[in-house]
Amino acid sequence: MLEEKHNVTAADIDEFDITDLSATMAFMKRAKPKIVIHAAAMTQVDDCENQPDKAMDINAIGTGTVASCATERKAAMVYFSTDYVFDGTKTIPYTEDDQPNPLNVYGKSKLAGEQSVRTVCPRSWILRTAWLYGESGHNFVKTILRLAQERRELRVVNDQTGSPTWARDLAATVAAMVGEPKYGTYHVTNSGECSWYEFATEIVRVAGLDCEVVPIPTSEYPLPAKRPAYSVLSSAAVESAYGIKMRHWRDALAAFMESQNNGGHNREN
Repeated sequence: MLEEKHNVTAADIDEFDITDLSATMAFMKRAKPKIVIHAAAMTQVDDCENQPDKAMDINAIGTGTVASCATERKAAMVYFSTDYVFDGTKTIPYTEDDQPNPLNVYGKSKLAGEQSVRTVCPRSWILRTAWLYGESGHNFVKTILRLAQERRELRVVNDQTGSPTWARDLAATVAAMVGEPKYGTYHVTNSGECSWYEFATEIVRVAGLDCEVVPIPTSEYPLPAKRPAYSVLSSAAVESAYGIKMRHWRDALAAFMESQNNGGHNREN
């Protein structure tokens, strides 16, 4: 992990406002970073759709502020973007050369953040990832585990396809990448692909829960923001540049579930 290989100074959401240039710069002056890892974002896709101005303030303007401060401090930068910058019309994994065309406000705001980073902080890694889950925060795995213990049946969409990614695998990849300044845009997800229904089915199976998962079309579960039908990302570029091969999403999920059974102390990566 990053903490094991680098000295990390973390900042939480209540410490300063990333859209405030002076507050962001004040923190940077205190932290004196060599590399800024920018993980702050408004990530609730439907909230972004309902609050587009707030989404753009945080994900686009805020990112530009962080990038400007990083450059001012002569620091490199890691920016996390998303598979939702694509429209989902492909049927094979998206590469870094594919043209973004986001369908929702979240994707548009994150793409605007990408553009700010490229313009303001050329010494940067822009990492597009997807379907993240982990020990902290709200995520699909935690939601399915909770609901599967409360209900006998779950109905989950089966016509959106992506690559579930364990946050710990993403962090381990970042820790390896920042040691070599091969700046640019990279796709970083666990390998393989599945639908949300297939993902949920595997979560329930690995957990050994007695709950039936029923596939449904997106049309039966309407949400404010439109999602891409296919947003699988190819990690071939990061494998070629860094020799990093991302493990299959099923293997990552099994390791995550084991870590939870062990109290979250499994350090496998």
